[in-house]
Amino acid sequence: MGTPREVASMYFTMVAAFLVILVVALQGSAPRESYFPYKVPLDPQGLLELSWNVSYPEQAVHFQLLIRELQFGILFGMSDRGAFENADLAVLWSDGHNSYFGDAWSDAKGQLHMDSQQDYQLLGARRAPEGLYLLFRRAFSTCDPKDYLIEDGTVHLIYGILEEPVHSLQAINISALHGGLQRVQLLKPNVSIPELPSDMKTMEITAPNVVIPSQETTYWCYMAELPAGFPKHHIIMYEPVVTAGNEALVHHMEVFQCAAEFDSFPHYNGPCDSKMKPDRLNYCRHVLAAWAMGAQAFYYPEEAGLAFGGPGSSRYLRLEIHYHNPLVFKGRRDSSGIRLYYTATLRPYDAGIMELGLVYTPVMAIPPGEDNFILTGYCTDKCTQLALPTAGIRIFASQLHTHLAGRKVVTVLSRDGRERQVVNADRHYSPHFQEIRMLKEVVAVFPGDELITTCTYNTEDRSRATVGGFGILEEMCVNYVHYYPQTQLELCKSAVDPGYLHRYFNLVNRFNDEEICMCPQVSVPQQFYSIPWNTFNRDVLKSLYGFAPISMHCNKSSAVRFPVGTA
Repeated sequence: MGTPREVASMYFTMVAAFLVILVVALQGSAPRESYFPYKVPLDPQGLLELSWNVSYPEQAVHFQLLIRELQFGILFGMSDRGAFENADLAVLWSDGHNSYFGDAWSDAKGQLHMDSQQDYQLLGARRAPEGLYLLFRRAFSTCDPKDYLIEDGTVHLIYGILEEPVHSLQAINISALHGGLQRVQLLKPNVSIPELPSDMKTMEITAPNVVIPSQETTYWCYMAELPAGFPKHHIIMYEPVVTAGNEALVHHMEVFQCAAEFDSFPHYNGPCDSKMKPDRLNYCRHVLAAWAMGAQAFYYPEEAGLAFGGPGSSRYLRLEIHYHNPLVFKGRRDSSGIRLYYTATLRPYDAGIMELGLVYTPVMAIPPGEDNFILTGYCTDKCTQLALPTAGIRIFASQLHTHLAGRKVVTVLSRDGRERQVVNADRHYSPHFQEIRMLKEVVAVFPGDELITTCTYNTEDRSRATVGGFGILEEMCVNYVHYYPQTQLELCKSAVDPGYLHRYFNLVNRFNDEEICMCPQVSVPQQFYSIPWNTFNRDVLKSLYGFAPISMHCNKSSAVRFPVGTA
């Protein structure tokens, strides 16, 4: 018997040889490496690296999976929220003599089964100095009830590493696997890249060689400053700058511009939740750029750019980096951030950002123990009629946002009372994966149109009501849409009319045996927390949110409301 390394090397060769034989039999056509523009590390150590491309004509995704240290196989697949139960999987496994590849699925108990319809098609395998490359293909939709439907928005990818040989697929014990999940937007839009101007300059907003804390989750804040007298420019694209070796730790990054009403902001470089962080940094909330793992460079349409610099614009910027360090690496240094590409030759239009959805208010609440509770926010026809130019606006990108209970977010455009177009939909939304996404097609919105944003929540793990608000255990339902030309309308959101909510509290009080104080002096959150959540109280609240009049917020940039009132 040779050394473990020799055995591993022999086995590696055997697997590669077996796969090559299998591939010749398949006669599959594997795309060249240059065809895989999207890339993401699957595991925190970077042992598994996934690259992919999207073919809209074929309605299929081609995957290239690099396995750096192959042992006895790999599971790769997709599931609704990233669980190994009820998952759709491609499996490579070995019994120590032969290797096998197949399309499988797991049941609610995590037991694996070979799929009767093989929809993960193996196209190729090749050995390289860095590891084994597996190439396979999967159609978006397969009409197989055991398969995951690949659709727009977030996809939860799962992986598992087989560390010992297994005699059959059914013998694989999912609970004993070394595995995990990675979230990506698989179906990237096929957006043509605009020509960039010759006078384009770049600016890097990066962390100053910080030591990543040795804990699982850190939000790091760093203040940067534009040069004094920096005139108005247009940001026309941006891309991530990730320190080599930290690709699996830098989860997402955002650059915010601070509020112009303050002349100065303190310098700060440290955790965002530290008691040492100056309070004034909370006034740096205007998003200039947002990137999440797996995202590419972001391009503005050639007619528009995001204005920064010049009078009425703050010189101060806040970089926020989310480090995800589950293996608790110590002493790892990082200088990641975002590279802005900007031009002094202003484009025809300033791009704007508008908030759609629900107002941040406790009057919108989710009872505890709900698996699928829906709240809807409206940007009404009255508001767009008053605030949008006759020629309308063009939405080209969108960033969806909820807190921890959010599971789905969808915004639709309605015209003359009929739903016309989906602006952005993420039916597998995760609050841990929020990026600005370019839309597949620009959405034109005209005066009198309505934009309706619906959020679905899960509060099965909570024992009291979840109210709307800014806290992480409170909830939000927001779609930040990026559009041009910029208008004065910065916020177009709604909430239930508070008077009708008070009638609900009175009704609950009347039908409840225990005396609950629903008096005006008790805050709305306290009233929600004291409700006994029986079926009646839940159903009436759902009905209230579905049918009661709404209070409409139609705000200018200065936070002054357009005069629309209750709808």
